[in-house]
Amino acid sequence: MRNVFHPVFLLLAALTSFTGALEVIYAQLGETATIKPPEIDDFLGHYVYWQLEDRANDVKTLAWRNPLGGSGTFSDDRWKGRLSLSRDSLIIKDVQETDFETFVFKRGPSGTPTKYKLLKFTVSVTPSSPLLPGDSLTLSCSAQTLQGHKDPQIQWLNPSGEKIKKGPAPLTLKVTSQDSGQWICVVTNDKKENKAKVSVTVLDLSPGLLRPQYTSKSWPLTVPCSLPAHISWQQIKAKGLQEVHWHFVPESGRTPQRLFSLSLKDPLTWEKDQNRELRSAADLQKGNLSLTRSRGNEEDQGDYVCTMKFKNGVLLNRTVHVKVLQITSSPGTDLISGQQLNLTCSVGHPTPSDLQLKWVPPEQSSLTPDRHLAHFTVPEVGTADGGKWRCELWQSGALLTSAEITLKIEPKLSLWMLVVICGAAVIVILLLILAFILYRRRQQRMTHLSRRLCKCKTPKPRGFYRT
Repeated sequence: MRNVFHPVFLLLAALTSFTGALEVIYAQLGETATIKPPEIDDFLGHYVYWQLEDRANDVKTLAWRNPLGGSGTFSDDRWKGRLSLSRDSLIIKDVQETDFETFVFKRGPSGTPTKYKLLKFTVSVTPSSPLLPGDSLTLSCSAQTLQGHKDPQIQWLNPSGEKIKKGPAPLTLKVTSQDSGQWICVVTNDKKENKAKVSVTVLDLSPGLLRPQYTSKSWPLTVPCSLPAHISWQQIKAKGLQEVHWHFVPESGRTPQRLFSLSLKDPLTWEKDQNRELRSAADLQKGNLSLTRSRGNEEDQGDYVCTMKFKNGVLLNRTVHVKVLQITSSPGTDLISGQQLNLTCSVGHPTPSDLQLKWVPPEQSSLTPDRHLAHFTVPEVGTADGGKWRCELWQSGALLTSAEITLKIEPKLSLWMLVVICGAAVIVILLLILAFILYRRRQQRMTHLSRRLCKCKTPKPRGFYRT
């Protein structure tokens, strides 16, 4: 049975028992077989012949090479485009059922012929991918045997490289997400190993992040979640997909909030449940379920949960822990030269040992803070320390995120400036007093003048009056 999953490396190195000069080579249908003769230092100094000994013991030349570098291959309909030489090795592409015969190698007209028997090596997987966690999987591996040779030993290695089962019987198991990847069938004969790979896909959400996703107010926010690139939405829907949604659980422990729900009608679209200014990825049709925003903020800290639910009750979850890097300044961002400055850079908890902080002060600043401290104090800042401060978070040489803060530092007032300011204040006060005095005098004059000009309503004539 031809393996219809991922093509595997074709030659499977020689697995051999010897009966006289006969050597056994294993290959898979549809793959490429490499038959490699013994190497010599002067491999170009001899004629080389590759021949086919068919079931009727007839010998036919397949390929040749002369000491001058000329070479050729037999090109009838059976072998056309499938044979080539690499150094002295014979390469057979797209191995067919009729190719499992005996091949003869000769170096020079009088060289001792070496025979190679090509045997069939078969691996298969049932059912075809993709699978859901809990589905049953059967892996089969068989190797053709040759009369007079020991039966080869067969065992399976899982994607983690662990030995699972020995023997030619099929391997059956209930799959989990850890079973997704390349399974390897190892055939051993005479202490020589021959390996064939078969791909198994157990549907799961990726990536499985081992660390939080970091952001800041000056850094983009990305909450990753995606499906395997080689799995289509049609295949996923065929597994009984019911719903896809995003939830957000704030670090403060408040009630989870549903952010988005996926409409499974064509074309696929996200329906927004909460307005947190998040956007879905543009390539949703290719299985990218990620959420993004151009800048993070303090309220982004918490857990984002991407969930797929299927009709059989299977739930696929991917949780992304988001941490926000922040810089705080005490007593604030507006300071006067000579003040004490305290800067703190953190994500709200102690930094893990595999993460490093790096402070980057303004270019004109002469300060050289310990780059790996989350908190440092400057006893007296100067005007040159004003500007943009940056705190970077690194892991194994990779920048995870960075946060920025801008400090404004005014120069300290000198004694001369204080004298000038005080003098100016005294002058202003004297001017105000003088203006007040002048205003009062003017008011008094106006009052006196108004009295002199006052006239009675019933004036009496001048003279003496009898009482």
